[in-house]
Amino acid sequence: MTKNGMSPAVSQWTGMVPIDDTALAVTDTGGPGVPVLYLNGQFATQGYWRRVIAELGPGWRHITYDERARGTKSKRSADYSFEAAVRDVDAVLAARGVDRALVVGWSYGAVVGAHWADRNPDRALGAILVDGAFPYDWLDEAMERRIRKMFRRMGWFTPLLRPTGLTPRMTADQQADSNIELGRLSRERELGPVLDSITVPVRYVVASGTSLGSRGDEQERIRTGLDAVTARNQNIRIAAKVASNHGAILKKDFAAIAEAVREVAALDHGGRG
Repeated sequence: MTKNGMSPAVSQWTGMVPIDDTALAVTDTGGPGVPVLYLNGQFATQGYWRRVIAELGPGWRHITYDERARGTKSKRSADYSFEAAVRDVDAVLAARGVDRALVVGWSYGAVVGAHWADRNPDRALGAILVDGAFPYDWLDEAMERRIRKMFRRMGWFTPLLRPTGLTPRMTADQQADSNIELGRLSRERELGPVLDSITVPVRYVVASGTSLGSRGDEQERIRTGLDAVTARNQNIRIAAKVASNHGAILKKDFAAIAEAVREVAALDHGGRG
């Protein structure tokens, strides 16, 4: 990347990136713009980002990919752990020849983005965390049982949707295990120190209301975990609190997400670090 934050011009590319025992479907719009790497929700696909990408436009280098066993092309794996998801960030960036990038993550991808930004302060231009990465102790034994029951109930019809890419090619137990691991990683004692130690600009775009599997005001209570983080770390701020819920935020509030991307990129252009 050049001193002004731009990349050398790269041609548009779509293909598979091998990593470990699998391969990931990746799309890179190319061009000389600031590289923006999009990190999907836990079982979502790169197509969810299309409105954000369109809002930002062709002046940016947009890189999207489908995680292991997600979408229609990414391959299955023996490892669906969170650490594998963080390794995949490095693998995709390396495959595309990107040294420094701005990461944008939604939900599960927000937690991945927070960890990656914390571990790679010299490579992260910053992070936009979209309705995720809230340090809050929402997982207990009762919640674990609810999660396993929910995925097992969904197990009868989710295989029917796999050819469309709308559901992952993972078993119900694998999906539940991933969700439970996320709950453990989201505990204040686990995620709080990660967020406290981030030294690059981070902006949150926060939704309202519920998400899949939540009850009552559970989701809003989880979001309150962010208050202490922004008080402790001056690098982290809330860019916007929007009206749409967790599932609709990328569809309805893409403009707020794009504006947060512009804000963080401008900080780097202004000579950060």
